[in-house]
Formats: sequence, structure tokens, C-alpha cells
Amino acid sequence: MSVLTRDEAQTRARLLDVQRYTIDLDLTVGDEHFDSRTVIHFTARADADTFVELKPAELRTVVLDGQPLDPGTLAENRLPLSSLTEGEHELVIDAVMSYSRTGEGMHRFTDPTDGETYLYTQLFMEDVQRVFAAFDQPDLKAVFELTVKAPEGWTVLANGIAEDLGEGRWQAAPTPPISTYLVAVAAGPWHSVRTEHRGLPFGIHCRRSLAPYLDVDADELFEITRQCYDRYHEKFEEPYPFDSYDQAFVPEFNAGAMENPGLVTFRDEFVYRSAVTDTERQTRAMVIAHEMAHMWFGDLVTLRWWDDIWLNESFAEYMGYQTLTEATRFSDTWTDFGVARKSWGYDADQRPSTHPVAPEAVDDTAAALLNFDGISYAKGASALRQLVAWLGEKDFLAGINTHFARHRFGNATLADFIDSLASATERDVHAWADAWLRTTGVDTLTPVVAPGDDGTCALTVEHAGSRPHRIAVGLYDQDPADEARRLVLRERLDLDIPQSAPLPLGKRPALLLLNDSDLTYAKVRFDPESFQAVRSGLSGLPDPLTRAVVWNALRDSVRDGQLPATAYLDAARAHLPRETDLALVQGVLAFASAQVTDRYITAEARPVALATLTDLCRDLIRRTEDGDNAGLRLIAVRHFIDVAAQPETIAAWLAEGTVPGGPDLDPELRWRVLGRLAVLGATDEAAIAAELDRDPSATGQEGAARCRAALPDPEAKRRAWDAMFAGDDLSNYLFTATAQGFWQPEQADLVREYVPRYYEDAVAVAARRGPAIAVAVGRWAFPGYAVDTENLRLGEECLRDADLTPALRRRLVDELDDLARALRVREV
Repeated sequence: MSVLTRDEAQTRARLLDVQRYTIDLDLTVGDEHFDSRTVIHFTARADADTFVELKPAELRTVVLDGQPLDPGTLAENRLPLSSLTEGEHELVIDAVMSYSRTGEGMHRFTDPTDGETYLYTQLFMEDVQRVFAAFDQPDLKAVFELTVKAPEGWTVLANGIAEDLGEGRWQAAPTPPISTYLVAVAAGPWHSVRTEHRGLPFGIHCRRSLAPYLDVDADELFEITRQCYDRYHEKFEEPYPFDSYDQAFVPEFNAGAMENPGLVTFRDEFVYRSAVTDTERQTRAMVIAHEMAHMWFGDLVTLRWWDDIWLNESFAEYMGYQTLTEATRFSDTWTDFGVARKSWGYDADQRPSTHPVAPEAVDDTAAALLNFDGISYAKGASALRQLVAWLGEKDFLAGINTHFARHRFGNATLADFIDSLASATERDVHAWADAWLRTTGVDTLTPVVAPGDDGTCALTVEHAGSRPHRIAVGLYDQDPADEARRLVLRERLDLDIPQSAPLPLGKRPALLLLNDSDLTYAKVRFDPESFQAVRSGLSGLPDPLTRAVVWNALRDSVRDGQLPATAYLDAARAHLPRETDLALVQGVLAFASAQVTDRYITAEARPVALATLTDLCRDLIRRTEDGDNAGLRLIAVRHFIDVAAQPETIAAWLAEGTVPGGPDLDPELRWRVLGRLAVLGATDEAAIAAELDRDPSATGQEGAARCRAALPDPEAKRRAWDAMFAGDDLSNYLFTATAQGFWQPEQADLVREYVPRYYEDAVAVAARRGPAIAVAVGRWAFPGYAVDTENLRLGEECLRDADLTPALRRRLVDELDDLARALRVREV
């Protein structure tokens, strides 16, 4: 397939003005294909050659200005339009297109619960070409008119309000000018709940089998949607720019959500079938807020080229967390951001694949696709949070509103965005952007406390890095009136880095914490006295966001080889039993189990580490026996299952259908227990089949695939491997589930023979099945359990010698760097 280059896009944008697409889709012609007829009205500004993109199963006819063109000229995904003359044109393309099973293009899913079929589009980057013909680049915006023929009894959703014309025909209202990648269709026998807010139709939609679960949460979903909608209208002068707001929860979705104007699509795991914590509800609410922010930043004003991905994602990420904090009951979202998202950015920014938030060298769409990562989301959002702290929210929002007014329904660049901000302030925003958005890596801030002659002290910050920072410095003293000697805040001091002079602190604090309030993006270290205070008093710090900064500092120190991994486990064992914030408990346990016990300590030390975590989770379960904190208990139960080294306790839970004292085992917990029992060799195929009979849903199918791949049996491993790499039948979700089950630290000897096979088979399947599967192959199927030099050597040879797709290469670069880091950490 030919990828679009920046130069080609710029040339075509100078040549063409695209006014309108009229698209007719027929979804009734079979299970494998659908018909797609596209009429494009456009103007050429000069005589020239150009091309239109599509990826058909069959190209039937092409007609330009009434004259047929040869369909045989289609090469890969490009249909040449040769000798195009200056003036207005009409291009008509009739094609047969293929349904997708990988979440790309028009995805087709049949629900195993009831046999109902659902279709939805995910057209991001280049996948519109899988559905209809298009001049596929973000700066050729146009109006889209869509007609769909669907089976009788189905509902069709689209960017605009869709009218049922009868006999399966649906007509969507024309859109305002939008980019090709933002067109959306969802068709099927949806369960829909509708309401109206400020005269605008709101709807939420899901598969029929999920209807009871959506109905339970409908009020909460609509409340969050209304609160965010109202808050954005307080922030933004430009009103919501589309005719409706539908949110569809769709199956086997690759991303968290997609900001299609008027029809946001979400992964339908957000329709909760099983118990969840309030932090997980907060995450869902944040995704709602994030996607709604895109209606302005991304949809109303769209990037000109993919080097400005961050203009979409960083803004929506920052605005989602901030708006949720301001407008909803979730008033402490930045703690979760610090624990669950910011570490994503820190990790990505320290790998060889790092890139600036606003890179200058995104030469084509394949390169652009790789930049949807922790840098474009978490680091970019952190940079914007620092910008607001430096600029002030009033000037920041004034600049944003100027940007919307200048580029309404158009396209904009980083330079345009910075110019809009600069118009609202006297500060040098251009210099700030150069320092923050054009550089890579994570700065490190280390405190140096110098004592004075009068019992006072002063702070100088050693700054490894180049960016300016505005931070708060927290000074904490031990409370002499408290037997536990908890740390109490004396004061927070504002500090600009680089410093002009040492910062006077007064009396030496027990704990000096840089970046208290977490307003900047940097790793922080402790001076020796502060580290001792952290070791004894971390859980007593009064603010969860402060504790998040401390936990992140400990995490970074482990990853950098400055703190033994076992010391992190000791801190978790000492302080998590007294922790009250669910996001912190979840984040610390996730790092302790997935990274520390599974990768950062040796196989010989792993049983002791698992025992430590088991004891910790048991303490949390005991602490919540009175039913006072169901969310904390659920987290503890989940992690107790995940780290169980012996099967007896969790097998008894499964047999009895409950944890003593609760909770009852819902489907998520039952599959979780069965998966761990499979790893431990304490279940079999008959038990997995019986559980699948009990829960035949799509989630149950994934659970069964994960369990079967986890069985410590050579034949089970062979079947799982063949399903992933020899055939192409697994959907994106079933592939991921199988990969998640396959590699287990407890089964090192059993799966060792597959480590060298991985590199050859991964290359082949990624080339064969495309970017979505390539990402799953690189992330979930990678043998990360094998923390040894042989695995690293094989991977480096693959990078050097194999013909890798860009998506797989990027994942392998990241995974191998993480592997090398784990080897270094083990040496501490």
C-alpha cells in the first residue's frame, strides 16, 4: 500500500478544493462485503495530474465528468486522475468493499450472546479508504452527505441526525466541512437511550445484549455529558458546532474512543457488566470529557498535517481532566492522571523512539501513526498544564478562543496555535513552545539543601535538562502532637527553574518535595533526609496528589536503577494498607506486580515478592471486611488473584462463587480466577468450556481464549500459537486475549522454544494483517517475560535484519528497550 507523504499532501492541497461527498453504502449484500458508491464534487485550480485513494475488494466503475475511466489503473490504494483540467469536476466511483475484523475501516461483529450483527466505522488516518473513495488528508475538508441501506430492523447512526426513510434506507443530515477521517457510521439493532439538552439531541447506544448494563448507568452517562457540555460552553465562545451528540459503545474497538463529530464511538468495555471501582467510573467520565473537547479542538479546528497530532490529543487530554475536575463529582482527577497517565509519558519519552510533542519530521502517514503514544497524550497534556500554570488560565482560554475564531471549520498548525496564544499575553509563548514542544526527554530535578548559620536553610535545584519549569516546593514537618509523627504541610513555595538565587526555606523541613501539586513534567529526586521521611511517613502525607508525586518519584528511581526494586515493594507493603485513594492503590499495585515482580526481580526472588504482595492484598481485604470501601476491596481481590502462587484459596472462591465477606464473583472475577488457575495448572479445558457455557458473551469468548493459551500444556501452547500466527481468523480482541494468556513467568521452560520463533512469525503476521494486528503482536505477543540477554540479542537481530512494518518496528524498539532496562534494574 502507498502511504501519503507530506509533500504529496501539500501538492494536492494547493491543487484541489473539495466541496462535497455524496456517499451511498449498501450493507445488505452479504457477510464479507458491502457496496460503496461515492460522488465527489471538487475544483482543480490548475491543469495537473493527481489521485484519489480507495482500497476496494473490487472496483466496478470510475466516471470523471461523465467519461468512464479504466478501473485497471488502480495501483494499490491509488486511482490516478491524469490530465485533470482546471475547473469544477464530478468523480463517481462504484466499488465493492470488504468488512474488517480488526477494528479498521468498516468493522463487522456478530455478538455470540444473541447472534445479532453490528457494524461501525473507524476511519482514522488512512482507513476511510476501506469504506469509500476519498482525497484522504485532513486539510481537504468537505461536506459529507450519507445514505445507507441496512437490514430491516437496524438503526443507522452517523455524524448528523439520521432519518429512517423506510425499507432499510437511512439518510444522514449533511455535515459541516469536516476531514475525511472524521466521517462515521454505526449500523445494527442498537439499544438506544435518548434525551435532549439545550435543544440538542443526545443519545447513547450499545449492543442489545448489553442493554441492561447501559440502562443502569444511563443517568450517570447523561449527567457527565451534560456537565461537560455546559462547562465547555462556559470556557469556549464558539458553541457546539454539530447538530446532535450521540455516543455509541461499540465492540472490538482498538482505541479508547474516537472523536467523530456528532457520533463518538467508545470501546464497549465502558458498559460495565461487572463491578468496577469509582476510579474506573472516573476514567470513563474522563474519556467522555476528552472526546467532547475534540468537538472544538480536532473537529471544528483540525490539524493541517499529522505532525500536529498533539494539537488534537494533548489539548483534549488536558481539557478532559481539568473539565472533569471543575464540573463533575470527580474532583480529584489529576491524582489519577499523575499515576495512570503521566508515567505513560515518562516511559515513552525515555525510549529510543521518543519524539518531540510537536515533531517537525513526520514525512508520511505511516510515521504519523506511530506518534499516537504517551508523548502526544500524557506529555503533551502535562506541557499544557505547565503552560497554564505559567501563563494563567484567563490568558490561556483567551488564546484558545482566538484560535477557534480564526480557524473555524478550517485547519491550523502549531505556529497558528502559538500565534493565537501570543495574542492574549505579553509572555514569550514562542520561546516556551520551542523549549517544551520541540525537545525530547525528561528533565530531572534534584534538591540540594544548604544549611545556614542561624538554623535556617536554602534550596538550590540541580536541573538536568533544558526546559524552564514553574513548580511548587512542598515543605512538610512531622507533627509533634501526633504519636505517628505524620507529616503536615508547613507551606508551598513557588519556584521558577532555572533559579536566579537559592530559595530560603527557614527551618529545615522533614520532607522537601519538588513539584508538589504535580504542575510540571519532570522526574524529581529526594535529598537524603527527605527520603528517610518518605520511607516512614509516605502514607501520612495529607494530599493524595502529593502522595502521587512521591510514588512516581519512587517508581522513576526504580526504573533508573537508583532504588532497588525490592525497596519499592517494601514501601508498598508499609504504606498501601493505610492508603485511601483508589487510583494510588491501583497504580502502585499495578507497577509492583506487572513490572517489579514480573520483570525487575530475578526468578529466584519472585516467590518472595509474590508473597509480599499476597500479604499486602490480604491486609487490604481484611481492612475492608466491614463493607466500608467496596472499591478498595475489589482492587485488593483482583490483585490477590493475579499474584496468587498457590491455587487453593482462589479455587475455593470460584467453587463457592464468592469471596468470604464479598464480593460475589461476577463474570470479570470468575474469568480472572480461572485465568490464574490456568497459569498455575489447577484447571483444565473442561472447566474453561463450562465457564464459557455459563458466560457465552464476547467477553466470555476472550476470557476462554486467554485461559486456554495460559494452560501449562505443550499442546495448548501449540494451538494458541497457531491461532495467532498461522491463521488469520482471530479478531483483534481474540488475538490480544490469546497473546495475553500465552507468556507466563511461571512457564518459562515450557515456552522457551517459542522465543526465537516469535521474531520470524511476528514479522510475517504483521505484514499480512496490517497495523492493528501489528500493534497487538508487538505489545501483547512479545515475550516480555524472558528477561535475558538471549531474548535481547534475538530482538536486536530482528530489528537489524528483518523487513518490518513501521507499526511492528516501533513496538519492538520500545519493548526491547524496556527489556534492556529490566536487565539493568536487575543488576542493582
